[in-house]
Amino acid sequence: MKLIRFGAAGQEKPGVIIGEKRYDVSSIVSDFNEAFFEDNGLEKLKKALESNPALPEVGTDVRLGSPVARPSKIICIGLNYVDHCHETGAPIPTEPIIFFKSTTSLCGPNDDLVIPKNSEKTDWEIELAFVVGKKASYVEEADALDYVAGYALLNDYSERAFQIEMGGQWAKGKGCDTFAPLGPFLATQDEIADVNNLPMWLTVNGKKFQNSNTSNLVFKIPFLVHYLSQFMTLLPGDIISTGTPPGVGLGIKPDPIYIKPGDVIELGMDGLGSSRQVAKAYSK
Repeated sequence: MKLIRFGAAGQEKPGVIIGEKRYDVSSIVSDFNEAFFEDNGLEKLKKALESNPALPEVGTDVRLGSPVARPSKIICIGLNYVDHCHETGAPIPTEPIIFFKSTTSLCGPNDDLVIPKNSEKTDWEIELAFVVGKKASYVEEADALDYVAGYALLNDYSERAFQIEMGGQWAKGKGCDTFAPLGPFLATQDEIADVNNLPMWLTVNGKKFQNSNTSNLVFKIPFLVHYLSQFMTLLPGDIISTGTPPGVGLGIKPDPIYIKPGDVIELGMDGLGSSRQVAKAYSK
């Protein structure tokens, strides 16, 4: 299945994509949130759809929100592509680097990117994200995929001056509003033939900066589920973003490139669709 949430910000309803069409499933489920995943919602929804109910169609002009309602956590993995380590001058990690994005950074896949107040160095990062399907604590790596609900495209926007130059933790440069556009949809595992071989790309104003493949991940998804679950309980609906490949603005030599108002950022991944954000300056 491909899950979507549609409608005005803060008023989204759950839906699905069947073929090329979008359908409203709010008569079957209330939302794609922690309670939905915890209550075996994916299987129940699948069975409900198999009964072929008459579902209202959703127009392509209707806004898409994040395909997952506000999760308890957005966990990110830093420096998880070898070439990205090289371009940033960082050593290849021997264990996953973990940081968090605020849940308020989550937004729809095509919502505007708001460049934060006082930002100097807002940057882009295409990433493969996955969503936790059931409560996970001390999970064995061999069982890890049993805890994955599905996969989605995410842009891990980062304000590099906040992140790197202001001291403290990375989170201050990662959690700004609109810094985690997710989607356009959440694809369940059966929709993706090989999650370890997904081509991915990102352009800014039509110029391609990132062009890679999930085969280049240092730490794969089963290990990440196992590893993270040793340190915290993962709850249904939690979002884990697996890191970005080379081609971020920070890594461009000799002069880094950062996002300015009016820039158009587009990104996509095989099997997970594409998204588009237009950058706007912060205003009250």
